[in-house]
Amino acid sequence: MSSKMMLMANSLTHVRPLSCAAASALYTSRLVPQPPDLIKWVKTEGGFVHKSVKIAQGDSFGLGLIASEDIPKGSDIISLPQHIPLKFGSSLEAENSVDGSHSALMKLAQHVPEELWAMKLGLKLLQERARKGSFWWPYISNLPETYTVPIFFPGEDIKNLQYAPLLYQVNKRCRFLLEFEKILKHELENLKPDDHPFGGQDVDSSALGWAMSAVSSRAFRLYGSKRSDGTRSNIPMMLPLIDMCNHSFDANAEIVQEEENSNRNMLVKVVAGREIKQNDPLLLNYGCLSSDLFLLDYGFVIPANPYDCIELKYDAALLDAASMAAGVSSPNFSSPSPWQQQILLHLNLGGPNSDLKVTLGSGELVEGRLLAALRIILSNDEEAVKQHDLEALKSLTVEAPLGISTEVAALRTVVALCVIALGHFPTKIMEDESLLKQNASPTTELALQFRIQKKSLIVDVMKDLTKRVKLLLAKESIH
Repeated sequence: MSSKMMLMANSLTHVRPLSCAAASALYTSRLVPQPPDLIKWVKTEGGFVHKSVKIAQGDSFGLGLIASEDIPKGSDIISLPQHIPLKFGSSLEAENSVDGSHSALMKLAQHVPEELWAMKLGLKLLQERARKGSFWWPYISNLPETYTVPIFFPGEDIKNLQYAPLLYQVNKRCRFLLEFEKILKHELENLKPDDHPFGGQDVDSSALGWAMSAVSSRAFRLYGSKRSDGTRSNIPMMLPLIDMCNHSFDANAEIVQEEENSNRNMLVKVVAGREIKQNDPLLLNYGCLSSDLFLLDYGFVIPANPYDCIELKYDAALLDAASMAAGVSSPNFSSPSPWQQQILLHLNLGGPNSDLKVTLGSGELVEGRLLAALRIILSNDEEAVKQHDLEALKSLTVEAPLGISTEVAALRTVVALCVIALGHFPTKIMEDESLLKQNASPTTELALQFRIQKKSLIVDVMKDLTKRVKLLLAKESIH
């Protein structure tokens, strides 16, 4: 499956072949060796670019924007008029598309599930990449030739991720792209040349993967036009030049969407959130995302990501085993009392439509639903439980609401779950760190960084909870 994703598309005679290869370096070249000047294009099209903005090679994420001189706080850095962003329903689309090709593209988009929204806009991107004389060619030609997202990893490096939830998502995307290639070929095989959305070119899973990755790693969701009820639609769009700002949780710039101001033509701008010093990169916050999403959609790993988490399944047999390992003599996760079952239903951890995915890490440390379930099942005291609000039982900041012994049992059970989770990784952190020093390939390096991040997160959760247990036991001994 993954090997097919890495194959280059068949050689094409068109001047702009829709091909993509697996990334062989973290810093990939652009689609054409000497693309048009993107800053000049934005200005020519009526956009604004601060005189200090330059495109340069960054330390961590490849090409990015830097300040050649100090930029004061509050300064406009980049502004784009409405016609520059690339979106699926852009106004230029109707002007430039022949009715048949637009209709074919819309039909293909109907096969894309909502969760893979990037593929829908990716179809538009591929259409413009194939179109001779496309308005967006100066932008598209500046896009990376390859992406370091896991769908383009060699099969061995997909395995090297070692984390089942991410492996599931990677394989799911690979399967979708392979199936979508078949659908696309079937839908387009009998079209007239003028009705073909990609100028008659073959589009394979590799080209589709390139387009989906380009969008997922660069698009922003912005407000669209107003609905009749006054609310606004949420539209993904690619923002030329703006999307060259790299990521930081400590961003120095922010995106502002213009609305009902003196210059009605400007759609979106980037503003300096603080003073930006000379040679500093221009940085936006892409969102408080897990390491899974950063790697899956953007192709990089952030060390010590404070928003990362570990996914677990609320599994009664697993929780019984973890509790017994934690010293609980006879846990009853597999056979909760009727009143406990009712609370599990409220927590959406029981019943036919339950959501059994729970998390450790991020802001909560222990997801509230899991913590409440552990406290309730391990307490087995209906009267004591009824004295507390469910929100209090879900909060780790509410210390030992059902008593110290129940709290110690609950936290030790989570620690045992962590031990089990660590055991599912075939290598240890020290082994991974040693492998990182051995001149690993870029994709192997990303896989190693990712799994080190996950294991380190589990270790940090264990340390935090063990410390809490010690403090609780010290309080109990005093009393």
